Amino acid sequence: MPDTTIRTNSDVVLIGAGIMSATLGLILKELQPDLQIEIFERLDAAALESTDAWNNAGTGHSAFCELNYTPEDQAGTISDKKAIAIAESYEVSKQFWAYLIQQNKITSPEEFISKVPHLSFVWGEKNVEFLKNRFELLQKSPLFKDMEYATDFEALKKWMPLVMNGREASKKVAATKMDIGTDVNFGELTKKMLHYLTQLEGVTIYFDHEVRKLKQTEDKRWRIKITDLATGQKRKAYTKFVFIGAGGGSLPLLEKAKIEEGKGYGGFPVSGQWLKCTNPEVIAQHAAKVYGKASVGAPPMSVPHLDTRMIDGQKALLFGPFAGFSTRFLKNGSYTDLPKSIQLDNIYPMISAGLKNWPLTKYLIEQVRLTQEERIEALREYFPNASSEDWHLEKAGQRVQVIKRDELEGGVLEFGTEVINTQDGSLAVLLGASPGASTAVSIMLELIGKCFEQEMQSAEWQEKIRKMIPSYGQALNENPALLAEVRANAAEVLKL
Repeated sequence: MPDTTIRTNSDVVLIGAGIMSATLGLILKELQPDLQIEIFERLDAAALESTDAWNNAGTGHSAFCELNYTPEDQAGTISDKKAIAIAESYEVSKQFWAYLIQQNKITSPEEFISKVPHLSFVWGEKNVEFLKNRFELLQKSPLFKDMEYATDFEALKKWMPLVMNGREASKKVAATKMDIGTDVNFGELTKKMLHYLTQLEGVTIYFDHEVRKLKQTEDKRWRIKITDLATGQKRKAYTKFVFIGAGGGSLPLLEKAKIEEGKGYGGFPVSGQWLKCTNPEVIAQHAAKVYGKASVGAPPMSVPHLDTRMIDGQKALLFGPFAGFSTRFLKNGSYTDLPKSIQLDNIYPMISAGLKNWPLTKYLIEQVRLTQEERIEALREYFPNASSEDWHLEKAGQRVQVIKRDELEGGVLEFGTEVINTQDGSLAVLLGASPGASTAVSIMLELIGKCFEQEMQSAEWQEKIRKMIPSYGQALNENPALLAEVRANAAEVLKL
């Protein structure tokens, strides 16, 4: 039988049609318009997994309200290092989105970003003390100078009436608030970006196409074997550079690439669920993202929050997420994903990390066993007057927490976003979870710096990047005037 395999050549192949691939593809095309780019997505549309609005928190992660970004050590010392880095990264993202709007590359910012105050809320003497110390520390940074702190019951009632109504006024509580917080529909943003990108010459996107194998050839190009899931047609794509941004599907593809840099990496899947409010009167009474403290052993994606969302032009109210467990790496994945990912080079790091993270295992077991009434009881810690009949359970996204080999500990569980790239810069893989989407622009710029090092150092690329991101290369935390300028411009352009 004749070989009917379709063969194509390109400069860049992006695997996965989510926020990361959209961001990387768009930046690269801006920097070098003649690039030939192919995008392969196994589902029938873009942004259906982690990027979809219902599969993530939708929080413009800026460390305004996420208490896990300011960890406290056993001595009671709070670190603001991660909070500052994330806050700066989100400002970079907003600059890039504003640039896309200003250049008419995407339109209607109100369809993907909204202004929603970010609040942290705690109760109990120890937690109140922590929040006050955190507030005082962050006040030293211009990134957080507009943050407010309150313990007065009536003041807090104005900030978040649903949270305070039905609560005993004598209880010790505290909250911080940042009015410039945002809610982001990353699914809608991704669709806008990919729509523009795929209208450009030299860019093609293939849906229902699953990458089965990838291998670096002797000439240092990558040969990627793909199957059209709708027709069964086989395809081979040859390219100079591959980016794997397939969410939970990235780890299996990293393993198939068989690169030295990827050895020892494993993954632990964690699923999510939301309580979604169905009562319009209740939804109308809340206009904030209220984040609390995570339970002991809980992964960062499970920090509880009572969350105002704007999705497809409709206001929504969610509480959660509640963690669950599935051996799938993707919401639309296979139950064999986890067992198939276990290999000789990562089995020891995975066992080692598992033994060291018993609180996480215990937490997941407890979450899986929760009844509806127990979930409502958890909700009532944030919304005392909640009625069970107003809320129903909805599945959220699937995340894969990164496990990597460690010389001292054998294996460690990572709770952030990890980028792995080959030494020659021909392949890069994104693993991990929060705060990924919100910091996508900074992550992709760092990736470009490693994988396109020579081009990145050119005066032409540097000039183009600064046009897209005026603060590029400068620490906003150390330059209050520049921070004020870029924030004001982004707020005006994005209609915040």
